[in-house]
Order: sequence, then structure tokens, then C-alpha cells
Amino acid sequence: MISPAPLTGPPSVTGPAPPAAPARLPARTLWALRVTATAHLLTVLGQAVIGGLFVTGEVDLLTQHNVNATAGTVLAGLQFIAAIVLWRPGRGPAWPLWVSAAQVALMNGQILLGMERAVALHIPLAMVIFGVAVWMTAWTWRVGRERA
Repeated sequence: MISPAPLTGPPSVTGPAPPAAPARLPARTLWALRVTATAHLLTVLGQAVIGGLFVTGEVDLLTQHNVNATAGTVLAGLQFIAAIVLWRPGRGPAWPLWVSAAQVALMNGQILLGMERAVALHIPLAMVIFGVAVWMTAWTWRVGRERA
């Protein structure tokens, strides 16, 4: 038979220490990530408009869709570089680096799917890219507003 633990008084109310306030990120590195993430998001939004018009019959927009995809991929690459700068010299979190790397890979995969006319995969992947771009951009604008 197991005996109950002896009563030694009320449980401690001190508990674990609250998490430390996040260190302020250097403004320049954060702004570089904000600008590149926002510009990337704008190209993604442009892709949705151009692609939507293309599939409804405006076939002349395919060239613009291709050019915008290239611009978006370049901006995702610049966002990746900005995330590296935020992480290492800026002493920021590492996860934006990995999210940005994933965005570059997704954008390149998206271009390949588009060239193959694999619309059944191209459109759902576009939704994933859109969601990640919105999430990443929202984070960049929210993180600088945190106060200790």
C-alpha cells in the first residue's frame, strides 16, 4: 500500500521565473527583413490577380505572370539574405532564416509546376506560398512593437 505524501504546507506560489523580455532587434536588420518580406508579399498578391485573370481567359497575361514570378523569387532570395543578417549580426531568431529558405524553395517549385502546366498542384501551392508570405510579413511588422 502506498502512503500519501506528508503535508508540508501550501505549494509554493513563486513558480518559474517569467520569460525574459525579447532583446530588441537592430532597426536596420529588421527593416531590411520588413521591406523584403513586404515586397515579396506584394508580388505574391500580384500573382494571384494576374493568375486569376489568366485562367479566366486573359491569356496575354501569361508573360506578366512569368515576369512577376521571377521578381517574387528574387525578392524571396533577398528576404533570405535579410533573414541571415537579422539572425547572425543582428542576433535575432533563426526561424525567419528557415522560413525564408522554404519560401525560396517553394517559389522555385511553383515556377517549375507552372512551366509544366500542372495547375492541379500549382494553384494549391500558391495558397501555401500566400499564407506563409502573409504570416512572415505580419511577424516582421509585429516584432518591433514588443516592449519590455
